[in-house]
Parts: sequence; C-alpha cells; structure tokens
Amino acid sequence: MTETALLLTALLFGGAVLYSFGFAAFVFSALPADLAGSLLRRAFPHFYLFVLGASAAGGALAAFADSISAAVLAAIAGTTLVARQILMPAINSARDGGRTDRFRLFHSLSVMITLAHIAGAAVALVRLAALT
Repeated sequence: MTETALLLTALLFGGAVLYSFGFAAFVFSALPADLAGSLLRRAFPHFYLFVLGASAAGGALAAFADSISAAVLAAIAGTTLVARQILMPAINSARDGGRTDRFRLFHSLSVMITLAHIAGAAVALVRLAALT
C-alpha cells in the first residue's frame, strides 16, 4: 500500500506542477487572454477533481504507512473541495461581474492554495519515498 500511496502522491505532485506551471502558462501564451481565460475556466473543475481524487486516495493509503503524509494529503483534499465548490464560483462571479479587486483577491488565494498543495504533496512524497 505504501508504494501505491507513493505513486498517487507523485501523480498529484507532477500533475499539479504541470497544470500550474506548464498548461496554464502555455494556454496564456498561445491564445488571446479572453480565450485563454475561458479555456482555463472550463479546465479548472476537472483539475480540482483530479487533485481531490489523487490526494484523497493517496491519503487513505498513506494512513497505513505514515500518519503525517496521510494528514497532509487529507488537508489537500479538504481544501481542494472548498476551492472547487466555494472559491472557484466566487472567482468566476467576480470576473463575470467586473469586480476586478475581488477577482484578484480570490485568484491570488487560489494560487496560494495551489502552491501550498504542491508543497504539501512534495512533503508527503519525500516522506513516503523514505519508507519504500
């Protein structure tokens, strides 16, 4: 089970890094800003489901090997659920309503949460790797 938790955590870490620093950056460099924003708005719910699934499954399996990794992954899953169900709609609403300051605030919070998820996944990944 530790190996599967490790693989799921590696998938979470790699997927979050690729999406955040690869895909999103590429989309904004390849498309006009309005199209890029629209595409990312459609992609983010799927990204959040990926993070939620990988972190929850990885955390459940990590619980058999390392309680700290399990807690970190559970925290990622919990905050992802909040980000997907509450923060993402607030970001979209602020953008649609032309409330630039609120959009910037909520988007910045979303970025900070994603960076925290990447850092948390890295911690869990290193801890689980040390057990194998």
